[in-house]
Amino acid sequence: MKKTKTSYYCTACGNETPQWYGKCPACGAWGTVEEHVQAAAPAPGRAVAASREPKKLSQVMGGDEIRFSTGIGELDRVLGGGAVLGSLVLISGAPGIGKSTLLLQICSELCRFRSVLYVSGEESEKQLKMRAMRLGLNSDALMVLAETNLSQVLTIAGEKKPDILIVDSVQTIYLEENSSAPGSISQVKDCTMALLQLCKSTGITVFVVGHVNKEGAIAGPKVLEHMVDCVLYFEGEKQTSFRLLRSAKNRFGSTNEIGVFEMCDTGLREVPNPSQMLLAGRPLGAPGTCVACAMEGTRPVLAEVQALVTKSSFQVPRRTVNGFDYNRATLLMAVAEKRGGIKLGLCDAYLNVIGGLYLDEPASDLPVILAIVSSYLDKPIGQEICAIGEVGLTGEVRSVSNLPQRLSELQRLGFKKVILPRHGTAGLIAPDGMELYRVRTIREAMEVVF
Repeated sequence: MKKTKTSYYCTACGNETPQWYGKCPACGAWGTVEEHVQAAAPAPGRAVAASREPKKLSQVMGGDEIRFSTGIGELDRVLGGGAVLGSLVLISGAPGIGKSTLLLQICSELCRFRSVLYVSGEESEKQLKMRAMRLGLNSDALMVLAETNLSQVLTIAGEKKPDILIVDSVQTIYLEENSSAPGSISQVKDCTMALLQLCKSTGITVFVVGHVNKEGAIAGPKVLEHMVDCVLYFEGEKQTSFRLLRSAKNRFGSTNEIGVFEMCDTGLREVPNPSQMLLAGRPLGAPGTCVACAMEGTRPVLAEVQALVTKSSFQVPRRTVNGFDYNRATLLMAVAEKRGGIKLGLCDAYLNVIGGLYLDEPASDLPVILAIVSSYLDKPIGQEICAIGEVGLTGEVRSVSNLPQRLSELQRLGFKKVILPRHGTAGLIAPDGMELYRVRTIREAMEVVF
């Protein structure tokens, strides 16, 4: 009789324990520990594996990775210049965000010069055909398969030998050798490992769709993200039509790039100029708004930061933040009160970044403070003013990187005045028609604006 081993995994952090816990001892999450039954490993010495000699690094055959374009510029940007041959890419996002739509549009572009096999465990071939017709896609070279048995999928992939394999989704496929239900921890791990072996041994590029849980993380064990070569998150609010594609892991490129799309009737449309999109509809002469310039990889992106400061009706004032780190926002409010003389202790403060963008760069500190001060004083900031700079606890404005690229983007969109740190900008030349105001502290910045 074949021996089995029972262990328990946390779906939030991937921690393995020999017994079940209601609360994960590693990350402290409740109700995330699930049972995993697997065959016991063979005893040492019973099976002799083929020995392999280690090689010196100089003896390993090198060469650049082979990339190819997906036909969608924003996706190529996030992937680092295109998809890499023989890589395993995981795309995740909330239900209905547009993951399957994006992959189907990729198929339409890739089928022009490569063979693609689209495997769906959630839809039938007829449903795929209907969705493709709705999106206006008609590619005779695309091969579709509705199958949840991964062994059958691997067999067909070995016969057809496609250049690209798309699996939608990893939570719906299963291996017959594993007795667990599809979507369980063991099934997700084993299926991902089988797909990883396929792409590394044959050179097939594999795109896999992964569902997310209610917290927004990828459903399944955390080790799933470590196994793949690239992890992409599809983000966006259901109430808006704009979608952000962000890279959380990329072995072949940067993880700072973002791709911006707009959901239309005919599918996802690329937004090559996200700054103009994020600033559309900006109010004129309204207090409490300031423009920030954040670097998303190699591309500067302008975003509107809005703040609302009102008198509080309670002893403990309320703080609400959207699109910015909450702890960082409260820290900046304390700096504005202590170093800027703005009495926020008895005021409710609300902070919001327009367009669904999340600002996590220190260069956004100064525009956040100026937006808060503008709302507190009820004085608007000029429409042609942008602020750039990191703010320290003593109220100093510290230098940031990539200032020439930021100024070029600001000039292209018509900004005339830029407030930036004095330190590190001595040799910086202002573009034509633009004034640079170099400040040392937030008080100096407030004097320039107000």
